[in-house]
Amino acid sequence: MTGLRLRRLAVVFALSACPALPVLAEPVPMNPPSEASIPAGPVGDAIRLGKTLITDTRRQLPANVGNGLNCSSCHLGGGTVAFAGPYVGLWGVFPEYRARSGSINSLQQRINDCFERSMNGHALAYDSKEMNAMLMYMQWLSTGVPTGTPVQGRGMGSIDQSLQANTDNGRQLYAEKCAACHGADGQGLKAADGSYTFPPVWGDDSFNIGAGMARTYTAAAFIQHNMPLGQGNSLSAQQALDIAAFFTHQPRPPFAGAKNDYAGSKKPKDARN
Repeated sequence: MTGLRLRRLAVVFALSACPALPVLAEPVPMNPPSEASIPAGPVGDAIRLGKTLITDTRRQLPANVGNGLNCSSCHLGGGTVAFAGPYVGLWGVFPEYRARSGSINSLQQRINDCFERSMNGHALAYDSKEMNAMLMYMQWLSTGVPTGTPVQGRGMGSIDQSLQANTDNGRQLYAEKCAACHGADGQGLKAADGSYTFPPVWGDDSFNIGAGMARTYTAAAFIQHNMPLGQGNSLSAQQALDIAAFFTHQPRPPFAGAKNDYAGSKKPKDARN
């Protein structure tokens, strides 16, 4: 038997002896832990800091946030609301492949992706107190979720991409359904201290074109599930898409890195680059 044949047999034997990669289990219900379960001591302090950073990001991390948003502007309820970018369960599914970057991303990379795009700002140091606090908060939110198991309501949900947007109808619906909170000019609603009670959805203080929310169908799914605030699922998919098509294409900051998105895969039709 030739040496090449022996090497091939050795490879086949090695592969057959290795266990198959695990298949993701069926999604489990999202059940965030009670704050009463946060432990005392340094671990609990880090978890609480992580939550504060996520809900008050602009004020807590001014060097890293370049607009008027907090993480919780999109990750509603501090990352505990289904189809509003929940953090519950994320701890056990990262690292994972992302088509946008064409690479395996760590949870730290995913967090910094949001800082650079959604927050139009700058990345955190991987070993910083703030990054570790955010990770601790996400780990705590994932309490009870088996490693590698997705959670129901992850991400922003989806919407029928065969639907065609009507931007003129979206402009009218925005005025009727959204302007009371986000402003007729999309600039948000500010409190007396200058913070945003409701975030801007376009303009210099909003997310840049590289953010996921700048994609029409992603924004439409978020809108249908969550908007108007407290009235989620009151809009049809078509209405949500029309609103998204209107506001996502309003002026917003550029993002130079967007030109490299989806370089190794088929670019989604609503990608902003």
